[in-house]
Amino acid sequence: MQSTLRRAGGFAVVGTLALAAPVLKAATFAPFVAIALLAAFVVTDGPLFEVFARPGDHQDGRLNGLAGFALAAAGLAILVVAVDMPVSLFVAAVLVLSYGNLGKQCVAAVSDDPFLGTSGFVVGGFLGGVLGQVGVATATMLPTAYPLFVFLASAGAIVAALFREMLFERDDPLVMLSTGLLLWSFDALSGAIGTVEIAAALALTVAFGLVSYVLKAASVSGMLSGVLLSLLVTVFGGFGWFAVLMSFFAIGALSTKFRYDEKLDRGVAEDNDGARGTRNVFGNAAVALASVIGFAASAHTAVDGMLFQYAFAGSMAAALSDTLSSEIGGLYDNPRLITTLERVDPGTDGGVTWQGELAGLVGSAIVAAIAAFLLSGVTGLLGGAVVLLGGLAGMTVDSFLGATVEGARIGNEAVNFSATLVGAAISTGAAFVLF
Repeated sequence: MQSTLRRAGGFAVVGTLALAAPVLKAATFAPFVAIALLAAFVVTDGPLFEVFARPGDHQDGRLNGLAGFALAAAGLAILVVAVDMPVSLFVAAVLVLSYGNLGKQCVAAVSDDPFLGTSGFVVGGFLGGVLGQVGVATATMLPTAYPLFVFLASAGAIVAALFREMLFERDDPLVMLSTGLLLWSFDALSGAIGTVEIAAALALTVAFGLVSYVLKAASVSGMLSGVLLSLLVTVFGGFGWFAVLMSFFAIGALSTKFRYDEKLDRGVAEDNDGARGTRNVFGNAAVALASVIGFAASAHTAVDGMLFQYAFAGSMAAALSDTLSSEIGGLYDNPRLITTLERVDPGTDGGVTWQGELAGLVGSAIVAAIAAFLLSGVTGLLGGAVVLLGGLAGMTVDSFLGATVEGARIGNEAVNFSATLVGAAISTGAAFVLF
């Protein structure tokens, strides 16, 4: 057995101790603290050391990785007692990471494909998360809410896989703590989830991930980011929200691939063969994610959820409008700087063409039409026009920032975020006044 697979199995065994939480209750942290102490001061060599040792542990003569893992689990266990974090979420977070790492190493033993390795992590983490929640519900004789368990395990596995993709193996404690806290937030925001609803949501998000991989429209981390967004948007918002989000991802990806070789020759093509990374995904969709979370939270407050629908649609209209403006406009000569109207080279930040502006208008109109038909709060032609306005405003702000501050002061992702924020603000403000 490979050392990495053996080590992942050992960590999974340690993580499984979390299932004792319903019995140990306030003392749940104790086994993990004991393991951390053993790893740091007692087990310094021998067969057990070799099972858990990561490369750097041999130099230090102690199991730093295992100690950090156990202390992170102990920290989450303390939250269960100190601030009433649900026991099931503590167990799910520990098992998602434990069995996610095991699943990834099982795949790595037969394939070095990064997508397959990440898929192994997600599947292993998902199974661990579901079984952990079911185990706690059984031990405490609470109802087994399978649709909710499936959603939380799916979200937790994707979140943990995304963090693992962005961080190092030694950062597992940070991954575990972050996953646990996010699962707690997701649980608080989620309402009643039906079996058909979660099955459809998972089918759509898995299909989106596979298509992104096959078409090479996103890197592995970018794919995970998009899948996580899709799942949260579908569960917290609904299938209409998913359709709006997909209008950006699908049309934006196709426009990036459109005449890519020609864009490459002109020096205006996206890097990495047009594959979008995590920063690009969240630069364009962070405002949308905040909007859907706000919409879910509005059920517990006096804030009108309609406003979050306009914020979501306006941000997506701005994102697609800007993407089409850049991808289509970059194929044409004689762009003009938006601030002075002087001619500039193709690909110059802030340079616009009438063809690109027209493409941006079409992109914003597509999102507006989908929102008007499928989002309950976006009402009729006037509602669609409000979304269209937000999209065009965001596209214009993106060009203006590109001409004035992009590059020297802020990067492209920050500019994209600003544009989508303006799109959301304009659409929300207009909706608040008109409706």
